[in-house]
Amino acid sequence: MDLRQQRKRDHVRLAAAWQERRPSPAAAGPGAGWEDVHLVNHSLPELALAEIDLTTSVAGVRLAQPVVINAMTGGADDVTAINRDLAAVAADLGLAMAVGSQTAGLRDPAVADSYRVVRRVNPKGIILANVGSDATPEQARAAVEMVEADLLQIHLNAPQELRMPEGDRDFRGRLEAIARMVEEAPVPVVVKECGFGVSRDVAVLLHQAGVRAVDVSGRGGTNFAWIEDRRAGLSDPDPGLQNWGIPTACALAEVAALGLPELDLIASGGIRHGSDAAKALALGARAAAVAGPVLLRQQREGARGVMAYLQQFLTDLRAAMLLAGAGSVAAMGQVPVVVTGFTGEWCRLRGVDLMALANRSER
Repeated sequence: MDLRQQRKRDHVRLAAAWQERRPSPAAAGPGAGWEDVHLVNHSLPELALAEIDLTTSVAGVRLAQPVVINAMTGGADDVTAINRDLAAVAADLGLAMAVGSQTAGLRDPAVADSYRVVRRVNPKGIILANVGSDATPEQARAAVEMVEADLLQIHLNAPQELRMPEGDRDFRGRLEAIARMVEEAPVPVVVKECGFGVSRDVAVLLHQAGVRAVDVSGRGGTNFAWIEDRRAGLSDPDPGLQNWGIPTACALAEVAALGLPELDLIASGGIRHGSDAAKALALGARAAAVAGPVLLRQQREGARGVMAYLQQFLTDLRAAMLLAGAGSVAAMGQVPVVVTGFTGEWCRLRGVDLMALANRSER
């Protein structure tokens, strides 16, 4: 097995290990920030749980649920079963699903089936292809064709690459490459961080480049800097670099506060429960995405464990929306939300209008 395939196996193993044995909060630094985001209880919601509308859209693509199974893996023979299980659950629950980075499949057709299996198992679902920010338009089109994708996810992961012994060291020209892919891709583009957070400044650059959907993917979920330090065998990693990034709630709040026209936001990073997803919708996301907790269930219990976890996730999301008085994803973006603690201080210093968030009219 070549280095790239071995890396795929290492990532799955260590991502599951991170979920099972996450470092203590003191060692890991602030989390995703959801504990600082508080939805205001609506004692008279005038809603029926079964009638809450979970449909949403991202970059013009309709989603039956505001929950995405985010990019995890692909590119090695022995991860095909993971994507098969995830695709089966996505098909049953009507969830969009992203495949892992397809660079391996583009370079080696022998492992392309580890990605193609997703479309084969879920022929009618919403699938996101996945390439790096250094891909060419031709590679982006090939990735879309490989899985017959509805959306193209372009991932940003400079902190991970710098911690990876064999990773990239030169990131010049990435914004121009993204702009070219946006212009030439046959499907809408979603630009996604990989657990380090998109700032408002980068969101503006992406919007100017024509991007119409961003997954802010902040700190608080699976830590790929930690994973790469483990792969490299570092005995004394730099904690400031290992815990680099913007907590997810902070990233989402500051980008949403910009109000950039026709820029849809996805929140990922530390979203483990339906109530976390509800908070993300209240802060301005059109959808929430989960990966690490899903992978852990798949590794422990296969498709059955993933199904049970995501069914409960959706049930809890509906409950949180009802308790906040919101009958739809759009309405959830108008409910009052109070932001305190580290996240509140971050937002205050970054100019987010917390009073406006807290004093919305309940619906």
